[in-house]
Amino acid sequence: MQTVMIVGAGKGGTAILKIIKETAVLDVKAMVDIDPDADGLQIAKESGIPVGTDWRHFMDQDIDIIIEVTGNEQVFIDIREARSKNTVLIPGSVAFLIAKLLEEKEELISKFRNETYKHDLIFNSTDDGMIVINNLSEITVFNRSAERMTGIKRKDALGKKINEVITDSMLPRVMATRRIEANQEMTLANGLKIITTRIPMLGENNELMGAFAVFKDITEVVSLAEEITNLKEIQTMLQAIIQSSEEAISVVDENGKGILINPAYSRLTGLEEEKVIGKPATADISEGESVHMKVLQTRRAMRGVAMRVGPKRKDVIVNVAPVIVDGKLKGSVGVIHDVSEIQNLNRELSRARQIIRTLEAKYSFEDIIGTSEEMTLAIEQARLGAKTPATVLLRGESGTGKELFAHAIHNASDRKYNKFIRVNCAALSESLLESELFGYEEGAFSGAKRGGKRGLFEEADKGSIFLDEIGELTANTQAKLLRVLQEHEITRVGGTKPISIDVRVIAATNVNLEKGIAEGTFREDLYYRLNRMPIHIPSLRRRKEDIPLLCSRLIQKINQEYGRNVEGVTEQAVNKLMAYDWPGNVRELDNILGRAIIFMNYNETEIEERHIPDLIGANNPSPSVETSEEAQTKTLTQLVEQYEAKMIRQTLHKLDGNKTKTAKSLGLSVRNLYYKLEKYDIAKDGMQ
Repeated sequence: MQTVMIVGAGKGGTAILKIIKETAVLDVKAMVDIDPDADGLQIAKESGIPVGTDWRHFMDQDIDIIIEVTGNEQVFIDIREARSKNTVLIPGSVAFLIAKLLEEKEELISKFRNETYKHDLIFNSTDDGMIVINNLSEITVFNRSAERMTGIKRKDALGKKINEVITDSMLPRVMATRRIEANQEMTLANGLKIITTRIPMLGENNELMGAFAVFKDITEVVSLAEEITNLKEIQTMLQAIIQSSEEAISVVDENGKGILINPAYSRLTGLEEEKVIGKPATADISEGESVHMKVLQTRRAMRGVAMRVGPKRKDVIVNVAPVIVDGKLKGSVGVIHDVSEIQNLNRELSRARQIIRTLEAKYSFEDIIGTSEEMTLAIEQARLGAKTPATVLLRGESGTGKELFAHAIHNASDRKYNKFIRVNCAALSESLLESELFGYEEGAFSGAKRGGKRGLFEEADKGSIFLDEIGELTANTQAKLLRVLQEHEITRVGGTKPISIDVRVIAATNVNLEKGIAEGTFREDLYYRLNRMPIHIPSLRRRKEDIPLLCSRLIQKINQEYGRNVEGVTEQAVNKLMAYDWPGNVRELDNILGRAIIFMNYNETEIEERHIPDLIGANNPSPSVETSEEAQTKTLTQLVEQYEAKMIRQTLHKLDGNKTKTAKSLGLSVRNLYYKLEKYDIAKDGMQ
């Protein structure tokens, strides 16, 4: 860049300095004026440009151009004589003119760039593909839509001959004929079908400047045509569906005027079409506010709204949803339910729940079969627990008989004449479980009964409540249960007043609560409250000596259920059963015996070895008898888990990965199987 010195910092010099700074075409080395307070010198100082009062002090520097703007002719002469032969001296008037021209040049370039940007923006904003060529058939415009449809990048197309990029392009033909070709169908190299219009570009004097093509994906046009063709058919079908529905349906437009009702609506409300169609959405309401109008105002669905409709003031529940097409509100659809039917269903449900809740515990300690050391210890602990009001935590694998122990504990306690209520914590969603356990107040949530509802803890007052699969509780429900155990009081959902209760809690789990505490899924303080009296129920593989006794009792039960008269199990069959490790525990044994009895002939009285299906893992050494060095370094729990994982993998493999059949075969719930799949990483490695 050439260097310059400005002599004179008055109005003219200041203007030239500003222009040079804006255009950035010259490097200002110095600015000089005899007045040290001149405006130009102050601006130069702020810009970091050296300043002075005598131009001679800067002549020894390598300066290409000196601009003299003092207006003093003698200064001009002195500088001309003192300058070197390589330094150009420009009078201020000439310099100002040059600077002005440079400024205008930059302005024109900026305007040109702005216009070019606008043109590119317009071309790239359209959904239509656009290609422009010059009179040499070279591509000059190739917009984004053209990129998308052809699959060719813009940088790979610009500047190239059109037939090098699109081999069968007809733009050269359009230039040759100078005729417009409109709405021509064409297939691109990538198989995309398009509709294109090709137009020659002619100048003012009819000279050929090039040609351009505008094209659209034909798929959209075909789809639109199909939509128009099928619109009436679809409308007819939709009306037929609505008319044939047994649900009462009403439809209003965006202004709340009725446009459609079905026969079920007329039967329910007693209103015919002439009383509803074209009328405001309030026409059918005898008590309450229009849900249609609220939905149209808020654009949000409303459900479970109670009101009365029609001349007979029919009690109904209304669900209404907005109809939104492409972001525009077109109306709303309402489905009306007869409350009397819902009330009947609620009464039936309440009656069924009451029957279930008032059932007494069915089993006693006499029903628990087992003479093994571990089973005897568990029974003794349970008998002791029954005589105390302490919370009991039953721990053991799925199918070991935890619910049987819970029944027996209740029946042996001083609460046996009061209610025994059972709850499977894994079978209900969080919101439903909370309202079922603790009850709710009127208006606590949409659909809540008038007057609220007592929870299961209140129902079990003075009795016992059995919480199965306690490890599946959510954090929020765990916190509420902790309060029950600590304070002996509950608070209904939506309520603020605590209610005192006297309930004996018997909890059960087949998961590792200690691991849940470590992982943050189970509260440590709740664990210590529940674990006051833990009772470990042994798995069947750890008390195989009880299998003959269990078979005898289970066969009695199965005979009653199936109307059979099987007397027992042969010694060979017992040996086969003893060789298996029973990952599904007593529940699996019950399943195997029941299956065997089903397929026995009616004249057969004993279960033989051939009646028992093949047991996966039978005759394999159990984890307890592993003799390898690696096994001897593991704890019993680790060996049991290792074997359990092995059995699950084998069963999955045998049943081709069907998890439902696997759970049934192993005597597990599907939920428990999924827990174990995750626990042993079987979900990741599949059947390997």
